[in-house]
Amino acid sequence: MNATPSEVEPVIILLVEDEPAHAEIVRRNFAGFQMANRPVQLMHVVDGQQALDYLFRQGKFQDPDRSPRPHLVLLDLRLPKVDGLEVLKTVKADAGLANIPVIVLTTSAAGVDIVKAYGCHANSYLVKPVDLPQFRKLMDAIGFYWLVWNQHPDRCGQAGAFLKKQA
Repeated sequence: MNATPSEVEPVIILLVEDEPAHAEIVRRNFAGFQMANRPVQLMHVVDGQQALDYLFRQGKFQDPDRSPRPHLVLLDLRLPKVDGLEVLKTVKADAGLANIPVIVLTTSAAGVDIVKAYGCHANSYLVKPVDLPQFRKLMDAIGFYWLVWNQHPDRCGQAGAFLKKQA
């Protein structure tokens, strides 16, 4: 029996972005994106502290129904309250969160930022294009690569469950 759309769990993307225009571009791009008949649900927070609260289910994000575990995190670097690199370090140091792919999505093309992000175990580092059509192409590429083509332990059935128990 096939699941109805309301029974299918969505793919959750946590967007950590303080710039409203950038967040809107990402939101619009993923609004119609579907992964193998699974809708994409974008969760948006505007600063590094909210990102940590969401991921560690603290404060207003304690309810797992309101803060589902993301399958992917899109993380800006220059954030209020807690810097993106600090968020990245904290997430990758936690055994329960370390396997979640974190893509740094930022305006900085500075070599020092790239080196620091990968040193904190970023899964990818992407510079936001200033051209809107290019930004949309980048979002499409992210969607297809990370949500459709990329193989992740969470999608491996029992093997993935085994890996989670070992962590």
